Amino acid sequence: MSRSDAVRHTDEKGDAGEGQALEERIIKFGQDHGADLIGFAPAERWDEYNEVPPDFRPRAIWTPAQTVIVMGIQMPLPVVETTPSVLHMELYKTVNRELDALGVDLMRYLNRLGHPAFFFPRDGYSSLAALKEKPFAAFSHVMAAKYAGLGTIGLSHCLLTREYGPRVRFVSVFTDAVMPAGTVIVEDLCTKCGLCAKTCPKQALKARKDTVIGDYDKAACLEMSEELTKRGCYPCGTCTKVCPIGKDRALYKQENMGKKYRGEATILAANPDAPDYKAWQHVRKYGSRSSARTNADRTEKRT
Repeated sequence: MSRSDAVRHTDEKGDAGEGQALEERIIKFGQDHGADLIGFAPAERWDEYNEVPPDFRPRAIWTPAQTVIVMGIQMPLPVVETTPSVLHMELYKTVNRELDALGVDLMRYLNRLGHPAFFFPRDGYSSLAALKEKPFAAFSHVMAAKYAGLGTIGLSHCLLTREYGPRVRFVSVFTDAVMPAGTVIVEDLCTKCGLCAKTCPKQALKARKDTVIGDYDKAACLEMSEELTKRGCYPCGTCTKVCPIGKDRALYKQENMGKKYRGEATILAANPDAPDYKAWQHVRKYGSRSSARTNADRTEKRT
């Protein structure tokens, strides 16, 4: 029996046994290739919850979809804390490349096992200009990760995970294989502490009393991204930096950091060399511009 036949073969436990065996192989594949989190969401879950517009659901994008496999790679906290910096930017870019490679590799692996698959990249937009024109991606990894049981959506609109809070990025692979579904987390992980809203450089987030998820000003957030891109130290990531959720905080002994985060902007405005922020400031000083290029800069370069 070939490798593909062995996976497709239904043993005495039936289709459920086959799905479980395939899930175990995918988990091992993902872990061996660098995934920190892996979850499985049945395509019908989008219809059951009815939170995502029909055109943005898996089967609208790729009709054969039965399961969405979501894989995440963490953004380690100490690097995220240096934002905005070249160090944080390079981590972000590297994780993005790893995620796309991981998704393509899993798609090909599924093909070799006899299952059609469809990969969706980690961002889904080509540039900030494209995002400004249409401020949506064709598919939401955040919702896929929620439906796969990897976390819940917080005030910041980011997915919060038990392991890393919002400091994790995702990629998704659709497949025609039916596999055991992850259990959706019912209790919100977000505590509504409001740190993400209080520290946002553009005040793009606002807490609501009627729901955990806050109001989000996409235009203001995009404006920040444009500024940091010009400086060469994107993305912002302040909301992911300050979130207190995640076991990674215990690992790095960075718990109860709210006071330091809240005071950062005011203290550094008064004293850029403030001792408590010296390490972060050192990293920020090098490798990027301190401000966006001016028209005078451009004129000087042309002459």
